[in-house]
Amino acid sequence: MSEFWNQKYARDDYFYGEQPNDFLHSQIFRLPTGARVLVVGDGEGRNGVWLAEQGFTVTTVDGSHVGCDKSRALAAQRKVSLEIVCADLLTWDWPVGAFDAVVSVFLHFSPDERKVAHARIQAALVHGGWLIIEQFHPNQLNGYTSGGPKAVDMLTTMGDLADDFNAIDWWLLAEGTTRLEEGPGHSGLGYVSHGVGRRQ
Repeated sequence: MSEFWNQKYARDDYFYGEQPNDFLHSQIFRLPTGARVLVVGDGEGRNGVWLAEQGFTVTTVDGSHVGCDKSRALAAQRKVSLEIVCADLLTWDWPVGAFDAVVSVFLHFSPDERKVAHARIQAALVHGGWLIIEQFHPNQLNGYTSGGPKAVDMLTTMGDLADDFNAIDWWLLAEGTTRLEEGPGHSGLGYVSHGVGRRQ
């Protein structure tokens, strides 16, 4: 998969744009000042760099070395610092109980791999730490052309998120349509599942 993403990101512009995800932007008010934030599957760094601009202590992880290089370039351009880790999330030595928040935006796996990754995301949070997550819903395949995997088993419902994150007290958990304006990679109406909650 890393080579797939290396090819996606091997372009002069940013495939998903340089601005943060709208759902993330709408929920960031919940995080305490200076929070330690882990951004998983951050691609070319748009969300991690923006969070660093807001004054958070950010670690961003992605499996694409091209994406990580573009994250570094974007951080230098915006004059912010963050820890950028280039690693396969399924084999990375995840910190446990280390972050005040974890952000996961359009990070998709097969069902078995998803459960492993989501368990590690949950474990990476301190008790009371925030999870902010958005993924494409299976209904995305019903005529929506704004991006995402084409395999239905890689898409998630609100119920899947609730099942996977069994130690999260959800403050918001929903599914439905949203308008995406995230570079050429995500453009137009999309059908998503998203949520925000705290680790119990």
